[in-house]
Amino acid sequence: MSAPASNPDVDGDGTGDDDGDAAPGPDRVREALESVVDPCSAATGSNLDIVEMGLVKSVDVADRHVDVEMRLTTPLCHMVPYFAEEVESAVGDLPGVDSVELTTDGGFEWTEELMSDEAKRRRRAVLDEHRSRFEAEAAERDATDG
Repeated sequence: MSAPASNPDVDGDGTGDDDGDAAPGPDRVREALESVVDPCSAATGSNLDIVEMGLVKSVDVADRHVDVEMRLTTPLCHMVPYFAEEVESAVGDLPGVDSVELTTDGGFEWTEELMSDEAKRRRRAVLDEHRSRFEAEAAERDATDG
């Protein structure tokens, strides 16, 4: 659940007030985080972003500083430097952001239930395709071997 932004959303667009230099609201930050692809999902071909994966635990915006708290999918995740660089780039480029900090958990909180329904569907489709291809290749090998 996102923490409220420190500045009011005067114009209702989720970006803070209507001053062009105002810090973005949490919704705008989450939107920017949709450009950060989870590398493990990319490795399987599903290319899911960290928001739809349910990895973004919270976003807090205060005084042009953005704190992003993120879940890791496993304690063995070695992609924290990648996530830090990508989050800094995606959020740091937003107007009204002077600094960004990413914190991560120990990799024990994330479950598939945190994924969006669309992400679950896309992931399942990719995994089903991989399984079908593997089964077809195995059947072809069996036919030529025997």
